[in-house]
Amino acid sequence: MTITAPFATTPITEVVLPGLVEPSGLLIQSRSLAAPARGQVLVQMEATGISFAEQGMRRGRYPGQPRFPFVPGYDLVGVVRELGTGVDPAWRGKRVAAATKTGSWATHALIPAVDLVPVPPTLNPAEAETVIVNGITAWQMLFRSARVQAGQTILVHGANGGVGSILVQLARHAGIRVIGTAAPRHHAALRELGVEPIDYAAPDLTTQVRPLVPGGVHAAFDHLGLDSARRSFDLLAQGGTLVAYGTAADLNARGGMLPMFMRMLGQIVLWSALPNGRRASFYDFWSGKTLRPAVFRRHQHEDLAQVLSLLAEGAISAQVAARFPLSEVRQAMELAESRTVLGKVVLLP
Repeated sequence: MTITAPFATTPITEVVLPGLVEPSGLLIQSRSLAAPARGQVLVQMEATGISFAEQGMRRGRYPGQPRFPFVPGYDLVGVVRELGTGVDPAWRGKRVAAATKTGSWATHALIPAVDLVPVPPTLNPAEAETVIVNGITAWQMLFRSARVQAGQTILVHGANGGVGSILVQLARHAGIRVIGTAAPRHHAALRELGVEPIDYAAPDLTTQVRPLVPGGVHAAFDHLGLDSARRSFDLLAQGGTLVAYGTAADLNARGGMLPMFMRMLGQIVLWSALPNGRRASFYDFWSGKTLRPAVFRRHQHEDLAQVLSLLAEGAISAQVAARFPLSEVRQAMELAESRTVLGKVVLLP
């Protein structure tokens, strides 16, 4: 059965990133959104969020970002309101999650039906929003990239962040020991999650980690950049794995991102060629989407379903740093960029 959307257009409100601007330069506009095309659905946003990606895009420093102007927003939770032709009617009215990369900072969005993942009806949309891209990233780095097992020890940089706060919970639930870096103001909260916290600004991080795990960590997860990645690699046990997944320390650096990224990849190749059994990789959320789209979607759907299920069961908790209406996105962005919060800043319609 094929259902065609009954409305030609839908009035929406959206946030536009017009160029290289401060958070105060974000624009809020209203327009009409076309009806869903074949294979698409119209999702009414219930929650979206601010991630490191949007912070990079604001500075023009996120690889593969669109040309300005565009609507940011890496993921969302919402309800399917209208269907394009060829879409299963069962999606109508369902609460769903989707990773979009851009376009989610809006009251409504057009999304390919193949990208939708059902959200358990018992979950609060804002809480579910915190584990979409962050949860997929954490799950895949922990279990697909590093393949960490119960009883092993890991090092997580930025354990208070959007990805870090989910990763440490998934690890602890799996019986993995976690050492996490963060500012001292977050240490009490991290201890409650079962993390052994250390000060991220310590002059010599290595001397703090070594006494905790003399033989080295089985895996390290580092989003800070090449200098930090070098320290993390040196802390690996034989057979250990470094998973790099960003260059946050270079967010405000001068020069293009491509040379920095290529230096990181070059170093990872050299590390992986060493004969000591240690290896390194760079995690890319969108890796495989073009070359193996079916496998890419299957893994994303499976992994997000696992994380949502754990959240619904109470095995992990959502780390909502703050909630802001979409109309206050400028203030929300400033808070997210302050790096003073635990978890993820969420936007609501």
